[in-house]
Amino acid sequence: MGGSCLIFSDKKVNRRELLKAGGLAAAALLIPEQALALGRTLSVERRLSLYNIHTGESLDRVYSSRGERQRASLSAINNIMRDHRSGEIVDIDTELLDTLYLLSQQLQCGSPFHIISAYRSPETNSMLRKSSSGVAKKSMHMYGKAVDVRLPGCNLEELRDAALQLKRGGVGYYPGSDFVHLDVGSYRYW
Repeated sequence: MGGSCLIFSDKKVNRRELLKAGGLAAAALLIPEQALALGRTLSVERRLSLYNIHTGESLDRVYSSRGERQRASLSAINNIMRDHRSGEIVDIDTELLDTLYLLSQQLQCGSPFHIISAYRSPETNSMLRKSSSGVAKKSMHMYGKAVDVRLPGCNLEELRDAALQLKRGGVGYYPGSDFVHLDVGSYRYW
């Protein structure tokens, strides 16, 4: 047998088997803590308060309860986050909603997120690209995976910093336009 071996009560164990057994033992020790954390997360009601600055619509809904997504609430959220220019509606990525929820919990500003831009149809995105250099050709807005927001009662820098701390996707800071961009892509910032 190649490599170094240890002998445990008449059985030879090579280094690879020993490391594998140690890794499994360590994982077993972590499982109860992870299960408890997951249980706490699943028992929480996740609520969002949103206000669309273009349509004047607002909502305050629980979109997830005990780990179950609430279809009627998700439908209402998809509607308020629609392309306000075309009226087109898509499913907003629930990871993006979770990011907004976590920010609301962290910042405790007590006001709804003001939606500047959420879903954008490809036509709307193309039109905006022609008038602004800051609009990506393959914007995550076109897939329901990005939102531009502000949070009244919360300094824009605080909102940006809290989003950066989450490390849940892209964070763009636009103080001149008074919003923070959030998306569920890879962690990056600008």
